[in-house]
Amino acid sequence: MTIKIRFAGPDDLDTIHGFILALAEFEHLAHEVRADKAMLGRHLFGPRPMAEVLIAQEDGHAVAFALFFHNFSTFEGRPGLYLEDLFVAPDARGKGVGKALLVRLAQLALERDCARLEWWVLDWNTPAIDFYRSIGARPMDEWTVQRIDGAALIALAGQEPIHGG
Repeated sequence: MTIKIRFAGPDDLDTIHGFILALAEFEHLAHEVRADKAMLGRHLFGPRPMAEVLIAQEDGHAVAFALFFHNFSTFEGRPGLYLEDLFVAPDARGKGVGKALLVRLAQLALERDCARLEWWVLDWNTPAIDFYRSIGARPMDEWTVQRIDGAALIALAGQEPIHGG
């Protein structure tokens, strides 16, 4: 078995979209997927890419992906990498593919002078949590994720900001 990690390109849109659908199914969130290939192409490979994708191949076949982007730490004064999604096909699990992707992401973080590599994990995904602990990840238990989307996002964006005088 040979694992190769490479950056994705526009020709990988079918593969990326397939991995996103498989991940959503695994996480019991398939009903929330709105991304289509055209949308992904625009945001991943358009004039202003918003994220990057690594593809893991085993013997020439795509078996996993990692979608990530830069964030910024004001306390560190440096960028970070945020791993939005990592998915390994079921038949490729337990072979070191997920770890290979995380190793490559850690290398990229250091190459790009990033202070950290971060991601979320569902609290019921104990195999993933155990794996993350084994490679040195630590939980950020003191933080609670906040989200605003849909109608609430539209409503907030439509409010008039306060103008001081």
